[in-house]
Amino acid sequence: MKYIRPPKGEFSEMSIKATNNLGYKTVMWSFAYEDWNEKNQPDEEKAKEKIINNFHNGEIMLLHGNSKTNTNILEEIIKEAKNMGYSFKSLDEFR
Repeated sequence: MKYIRPPKGEFSEMSIKATNNLGYKTVMWSFAYEDWNEKNQPDEEKAKEKIINNFHNGEIMLLHGNSKTNTNILEEIIKEAKNMGYSFKSLDEFR
């Protein structure tokens, strides 16, 4: 593992320094939405619209794996991103 995402996006100068000293690079997301609450999942059509309307170059999209909505719409999201000319790369490819 080379990268770390602070849980809940909460960090401090001290935590970043500590993880850097351990050899990790802190990476944050540039898009997230309320998908983490398993008991209150977003509507699939509204979620697709929100995600697609926020596509941007260099995006690091945070989608929670425990989201049933994300599971159901992920294939469509990927196809639409590609149709719009976006591609997917690993963090290493951005270095």
